[in-house]
Amino acid sequence: MGSFQLEDFVAGWIGGVASVIVGYPLDTVKTRLQAGVGYSNTFNCIRMVYKRERVFGFFKGMSFPLASIAIYNSVVFGVFSNTQRFLSKCRCGEPEAGTGRSLSDLLLASMLTGVVSVGLGGPVELIKIRLQMQTQPFREASHGLKSRAVAAYQGPVHCIATIVQMEGLTGLYRGASAMLLRDIPGYCFYFIPYVFLSEWITPEACTGPSPYAAWLAGGIAGAISWGTATPMDVVKSRIQADGVYLNKYRGVMDCISQSYRQEGFKVFFRGITVNAVRGFPMSAAMFLGYELSLKALRGEHTVRSE
Repeated sequence: MGSFQLEDFVAGWIGGVASVIVGYPLDTVKTRLQAGVGYSNTFNCIRMVYKRERVFGFFKGMSFPLASIAIYNSVVFGVFSNTQRFLSKCRCGEPEAGTGRSLSDLLLASMLTGVVSVGLGGPVELIKIRLQMQTQPFREASHGLKSRAVAAYQGPVHCIATIVQMEGLTGLYRGASAMLLRDIPGYCFYFIPYVFLSEWITPEACTGPSPYAAWLAGGIAGAISWGTATPMDVVKSRIQADGVYLNKYRGVMDCISQSYRQEGFKVFFRGITVNAVRGFPMSAAMFLGYELSLKALRGEHTVRSE
């Protein structure tokens, strides 16, 4: 079998659908905490969203991510798996052998995946955050404007059209620099722990990660990745939410400077609890869906007798 495998992309898409459904409500809470105002903690945010918008508020803007993030995850997992396999083949000529994997292969594949993810996922994240934040009172204290919470977009298509009309095509990549600084190390902390944890948990008789290993290792990797990515995720969320009603930040460093000056160092860890908590079930569903789909597509079983 060649080093390129289409099954990785298909399995990544299936896993992506599972992760969006499981993780979206907490993703909304995370975004509101990081870029909204009036929330003292995670539970207060959940209570306020439910009080104001009921259950629907937690799924605001979900239709676009459900369609787009599934494709995004398909590309992420397809790029990572095929790049890692290619690097392994170049290094030792045995892409399918269990001994062909190395930390350097995983690191390079993860970093490349982080770069690719921004190119495809930047507009997806922007639209998602704009839709999640449009009914929130915006951070306007330094501008002397009256706080308001009026829907600016009628839906994903209207949101895209409005951004392109107001800011041009480059407006769809607002926050791309912050996303790069989040995703390149973020995917290293995502895929590398998963690979080593799943191999450690899975019995030797198994040809690949067992369902339990995929679920547990995926959940732990997700919690680690999202926990460590929180500071730059805060910056990215603020830059991307900026522009719904006004433009406050001139770039990554300006956002960091203003956020620190107004709210202190702790602001960069806002939402770390919900990030880590949602990271576990979301990534557990992602990796479990990916591994089970991959085995089904290849007609493999978890265990083979020797």
